[in-house]
Amino acid sequence: MKILTALFCGTLLAGGAHAAPFAKGDPIKGKALHDKACISCHANIYGGDGSKMYTRADRKVKNAQQLAARISACNANTGAGWFPEDEAHVAAYLNQQYYKFK
Repeated sequence: MKILTALFCGTLLAGGAHAAPFAKGDPIKGKALHDKACISCHANIYGGDGSKMYTRADRKVKNAQQLAARISACNANTGAGWFPEDEAHVAAYLNQQYYKFK
């Protein structure tokens, strides 16, 4: 029984660690990283300042985990070279500015 309780608690803790990828991020640092690495690509795809990526009706990101996954994929695909804490900063900025996930 102790093993099951330990496994259950470990699962809860692990899930909580991924629940808010932006919780430890700094949105001010995230904005600077975003503006440097993301805007030009998004503007090429969506025009203008590229913010339509985040505000379109059919946006693909629907929760915090998807936001973290998208940022990580963009980081890898563009070669931005961000560390995990940089990704958390960008997630914090995007969440504060556009998504408003809890």
